[in-house]
Amino acid sequence: MHMLDVNYVVGLVDGEGSFTAYVKNLDESKERIRRARVEPKFYLKLIGEDKKTLDELQRFFGCGNVYFQKDSRPNHQDCFRFEVTKRQDLIDKIIPFFKHNSLKLISKNRDFQLFCEIVERVMKNEHLTDLGLRKIHKLKEKMH
Repeated sequence: MHMLDVNYVVGLVDGEGSFTAYVKNLDESKERIRRARVEPKFYLKLIGEDKKTLDELQRFFGCGNVYFQKDSRPNHQDCFRFEVTKRQDLIDKIIPFFKHNSLKLISKNRDFQLFCEIVERVMKNEHLTDLGLRKIHKLKEKMH
């Protein structure tokens, strides 16, 4: 049994979650070399004392990892981050959950819709062509 319920998870992600993607910009020659052209990612970051909630979130979804994230900025605390990057987990678990349990914030829901479109295009291998990658990059630029 999970300590988190569906409504709590939706509210938590509305407030603290992020649907994003690294997308290689073909027009940036100074960009660092990365293994992938597109890396979709769902994550949520909380301060250290709230790590238990992230562990519960990992159990709730049955995927992802919880990482320590050092923050050296003044007046900021070290954090932990729950992150799902494995494409199959995004497709099988994360996306269906939020399609069935809508996010309440308009901006977060818009990012989620763009995220879904990016993942869908990646699954069709559109990111392997320059034209497809440019289209995905334009979607990414619309995200918050």
